[in-house]
Amino acid sequence: MKKKTGISFAAVLLTMLIMASMLTGCGTKDEKEDADSISIYLWSASLYNEYAPYIQSKLPDVDIEFVVGNNDLDYYKFLKKNGQLPDIITARRFSLNDAAELQDQLMDLSYTEEASAMYHTYLSNYTNPDGTVNWLPLCGEVDGFIANKALFDKYDIPLPTDYASFVSACEAFEKVGIRGCASDFEYDYTCMEILQGLSIPELHSMDGQVWRSQYEDSSEATGLDTKIWPGIFERMEQFIEDTDVSEEDLKLSYDPVEEMFLQGKIAMTRRTGAGAVSYKEGGVVDPVMLPYFGEDGEEWLLTYPSFHVALNKDLEKDDKRKEQALQILNVMLSEEGQNVLAKGEDVISYSKDVELELSPVLSNLKSCIDKNHLYIRLASNEFFSVSQDVVSKMITGECDAKQAYEAFDSQLKNPQDNTSDAVMTLNKSYSNEFYKDGGNASSSVMANTLREFYGSDVLIAPAYSFTGTVIQADYTEDMVGYMIMPNSLEAWQCDMTGAELKEYLETAVEGAEGLFTPFNRGSLPTVSGMSIEVEENNGQYILNNVLLDGKELSDTDTVRATCLETPDHIVPALEKGKHEETRVKDAWIEYIKNGGSLAGPENYITLK
Repeated sequence: MKKKTGISFAAVLLTMLIMASMLTGCGTKDEKEDADSISIYLWSASLYNEYAPYIQSKLPDVDIEFVVGNNDLDYYKFLKKNGQLPDIITARRFSLNDAAELQDQLMDLSYTEEASAMYHTYLSNYTNPDGTVNWLPLCGEVDGFIANKALFDKYDIPLPTDYASFVSACEAFEKVGIRGCASDFEYDYTCMEILQGLSIPELHSMDGQVWRSQYEDSSEATGLDTKIWPGIFERMEQFIEDTDVSEEDLKLSYDPVEEMFLQGKIAMTRRTGAGAVSYKEGGVVDPVMLPYFGEDGEEWLLTYPSFHVALNKDLEKDDKRKEQALQILNVMLSEEGQNVLAKGEDVISYSKDVELELSPVLSNLKSCIDKNHLYIRLASNEFFSVSQDVVSKMITGECDAKQAYEAFDSQLKNPQDNTSDAVMTLNKSYSNEFYKDGGNASSSVMANTLREFYGSDVLIAPAYSFTGTVIQADYTEDMVGYMIMPNSLEAWQCDMTGAELKEYLETAVEGAEGLFTPFNRGSLPTVSGMSIEVEENNGQYILNNVLLDGKELSDTDTVRATCLETPDHIVPALEKGKHEETRVKDAWIEYIKNGGSLAGPENYITLK
């Protein structure tokens, strides 16, 4: 009789299903996963630690997918173009001018209770010409100058109460060998905020508001007006002279300025309220937040939201998902939610329904707040870049106030074409959904590629390392960079025993005091070159097993591991390893530019 060599249909089908699962990097979904999740893209990893867990805790029955996206609306324009705009967007660098391209894909929030509770002064900055509102601001950072009161007291120099006494204080400190005022002019935001902060009364005037409305609402390039802006550059020129700002200041970054301030080498510096509170904790005796002093003799504060939030219009196609998204919006903008976000008592509220306690360090700013002497900065992408270019030239002496005005006006009217060529084309997309049998395919692709790049046996990455779905699209260099989360993600390489690796993974899965603790399924770490078995128990996660090449990892095994982390989450286990000087984002960009390709996904987790 002829021997059977065929395979049963059931076996073939089973094999096909397993292969399909491996190709997609996902397994089967459970009942919770069958419901569509609500995706929230956070502008910074800092929101992942406390704010995201808070939102999830208030809505335990809503399946929320938190992703650290980017603080650049160009990124969301890219996602929109490719049909991948998330349900809820947060962004900090923002203006209606930048957001115009997204407007047709965003919900009108003007009818919501959250919008109705906003002070009209602030909400008007987010109202489109047709009266709709797509973005709502959350609690505002305050921006001004921080004075080291200990130095003022030591040298018997009065704290400034107007611009003239501000200049007098700078001169008095120069006589005792201390820099009166210095700031980190290396950054575009410092150039932009001081330029605007010195002239808030003019920007806040009727002429200023008319010009801003024309700039924000226009679909065409709009330059500066001739009423308020020439004087703004004259005041900036005077400030540069009065505070002895030199070309060397263009090399000053955040840390050196902070160190000089804490050491008493400079008396004042431009910072936010958060900086004032942290300096108090850093040992500076009585740091005092000073406002910007206007030519009208009044005190003013420059403010900007911690971030802005918008909802995808596609949510309106599904009543249940729309209701869930509005519930999330309510939690985000509630008094409790904004206090969780504020935590340092260093921000103000834009809502009549929200009261935020002001830190004693900022208590002298209360009169500004009570008088509503607050101005939300104009923060379009081009205002950041053009401010840095023009203010830098004023500092180096390349142009005076009149020439600076003309240069700024010209750049606004003739914006640069920032279109760049594609450096990578992907012919396949990978889902960013988390599956209990497999994990997140998109994150797996990124982790597997980086493991190969770093030449490691295994790689461990926090859930916030990668920015969402790997999309079938053409990627410019900027968009390649946006695939890695925007904060300082670093790579550490270590030789670990199996016991050390399991201990590290336990911390990553189960959390530890002072470190990030996963708060939902999507916040579990991504691993590559191995697989993990995790148990979910009443919202907590327990690492049960680690498999290497399909076999249980032995305590005596030795592996070469790459661990991705941000500097504030580095654990002692990594300090013995090699720290890669090049940030992951920069290394990733160079790898792709040099022709690097993406690896496929793998099933890396089983969640029970």
